[in-house]
Amino acid sequence: MKSEKMRAAQYTKYGSPNVLFEDSISKPVIETGEVLIRVHGSSVNSMDTLFRSGKLKLLTGNQFPKGTGADFSGEVVEVGSNVKNYQLGDRVWGVLPMNLRSQIGSAAEYVAISPEKISKIPTKVDLLQAAALPGVGVTAIIALKYKTKLRKGEKLLVRGASGGVGSIAIQIGKMLGAHVTALANEKHLTFLQELGADEVFDYKKTSPTDLKKFDVVMDTVGTDLKHYRRLLAKNGRMVTIGFPSFSSFIYILASTTFGSRRVRTFSANPKNELLKELASYVDSNKVRPVIDSIYFLSDVAKAHHSLEAGGGRGKRIINLLDKK
Repeated sequence: MKSEKMRAAQYTKYGSPNVLFEDSISKPVIETGEVLIRVHGSSVNSMDTLFRSGKLKLLTGNQFPKGTGADFSGEVVEVGSNVKNYQLGDRVWGVLPMNLRSQIGSAAEYVAISPEKISKIPTKVDLLQAAALPGVGVTAIIALKYKTKLRKGEKLLVRGASGGVGSIAIQIGKMLGAHVTALANEKHLTFLQELGADEVFDYKKTSPTDLKKFDVVMDTVGTDLKHYRRLLAKNGRMVTIGFPSFSSFIYILASTTFGSRRVRTFSANPKNELLKELASYVDSNKVRPVIDSIYFLSDVAKAHHSLEAGGGRGKRIINLLDKK
């Protein structure tokens, strides 16, 4: 029996965003404990660009073709016989488990996934808006609520505040009762104040020595970590999700051994409970998605170019329903 086909973003070699293209590949077949989701939206993350570029090819290997994308939103169209909590038509979001050699990413018309990795989307956003939140929202929650245990009245610095994670971290920080300082491109500073930032600074004109002490530093950039670590007050905590170089990774490891104020990092692996927690924050108006731009699947390379160029605000979304 001939397998059904679907559209999906693919690449057959490492390189610039131009290696990405839309292809027709086999539609996934679910197992008894999985659901099949018709994807409406997928977002582009920094990790997607690292995989595609080949900078992590020691991990991702040289088996091609490969897919791209991790988080998604969509509609349940098939339910495995052992799945009890979902039914046809449910609107859900989630994050694919990290399979470094996978042919199918979330930038595809369909994904098969365990119910543990999804939850129903918030009622206050549509499916394309929802695609901007799962990965970055859960990352911000883990970083601030569970890793650094940010408390009411503490001072938080968000570096790279206009990006996907940063724009949500500002909102989570305010929700937790912190005084939030945002560091970002000058053109976004007014918007970051609208999101809730108490103080905003242009990163091009502000060095770490210009800033005061913070209880928590949330870094999304990954460079100059030692300079921002020095901004930590007594009992301060720092977390980073940026890995632009091997030297940054080595510094993070060293900080766990030398010094009292170590730099924390983690790999977000969102499951149902965290996704439900995020949905509750959206529905209670504490968190809202921030979308920079929306692209057709055929323009997936343009979405990667845009993210790598920087200077944007929020997430780049791939629209999987409509064709160019």
